[in-house]
Amino acid sequence: MRALLAAGGTGGHLFPAEAIAAVLGARGHQVALMTDARAKTLVAKFPAERVDFLPAATPRVRNPLAAARALLVLGGAVLKARKLIKAFAPDVVIGFGGYPTIPPLKAAQTLGLATVVHEANAVPGKANRFLAKGATIFTAFPETPGFGKATTFVGMPVREAVKAAARSFEAPGETLRLLVFGGSQGARVFADIVPTALAALPAETRGKLAVTQQCRPEDIERTRAAYEAAGIAADLAPFFMDLPERMANSHLVVCRSGASTVAELAVIGRPSLLVPLPGALDQDQAHNANALAAAGGAIAVPQPEFTAERLTAEIGRIIAAPDWLSRAAEAAKGFGRPDAAERFADAAEHVAEAKR
Repeated sequence: MRALLAAGGTGGHLFPAEAIAAVLGARGHQVALMTDARAKTLVAKFPAERVDFLPAATPRVRNPLAAARALLVLGGAVLKARKLIKAFAPDVVIGFGGYPTIPPLKAAQTLGLATVVHEANAVPGKANRFLAKGATIFTAFPETPGFGKATTFVGMPVREAVKAAARSFEAPGETLRLLVFGGSQGARVFADIVPTALAALPAETRGKLAVTQQCRPEDIERTRAAYEAAGIAADLAPFFMDLPERMANSHLVVCRSGASTVAELAVIGRPSLLVPLPGALDQDQAHNANALAAAGGAIAVPQPEFTAERLTAEIGRIIAAPDWLSRAAEAAKGFGRPDAAERFADAAEHVAEAKR
């Protein structure tokens, strides 16, 4: 079959699309991708026979003029998408979330094509709710209320690098390895809080810590100085190309709770302390964090409660009861769906066949 994938131009949207494209391509299907300009640095190795970039915009409800401009941009993108879709003639069009998926999915629906929306979070986003009426809904979480129609649980597809990193959890010995990352939108709070929290631990405990932390470039030097002053070994960088492997090497991960991050933690099977990114109207990261915490694989801490004192207390409790790490790792692993890409591909094939 021919499958057109539509994804917003960020890693959180593109990574699951990339995982699906790889599986579909391995099965002999033809794959194309539509995304927005933000993805130009991320799609060099995307396994698709063609990649098209569409104009994208996010309607701002509180600014009528900006909302009107965004709707004009999206409308023009729908017309462009229709032409591209007619040329590729897909059997199914699959959206992975974000406003840039609206033009391709809407264009496909006006052409009478089979469409699929994949909801990566534990609560549906606005774009996916808007597209849901005419689409089949696949979900990453077993329970995703809010669509008002039947959904199909397939899990969250993860990259091959994530599945390759998965291995058994080994309880900490003399060293507790801590991984900290927050993405471009959320790393600063960790630079502000984590070094101060760890510096408040007893000197004997600090000497047993090995920290790997992603920092914004402007925060690296002050963060490094804080760790050196506390006598804590730390490896700092603005970005880690081998993040899945670093997850697997960690005993505890402190991070945000985007859908891809939660899925990768679960597939690899590592305990985490999750601090949802605040401010989202849908509170999607909070729902994701709470779902993994309810399964026993994480501690969820809202950002207003994420203080140095709170983190010091949490790390102290974990060190005092190290069995929690092993139990949480096992629970996270049980929450993961390493076969999500295959399940997703099976379901997409079924949708395309049913439409034919």
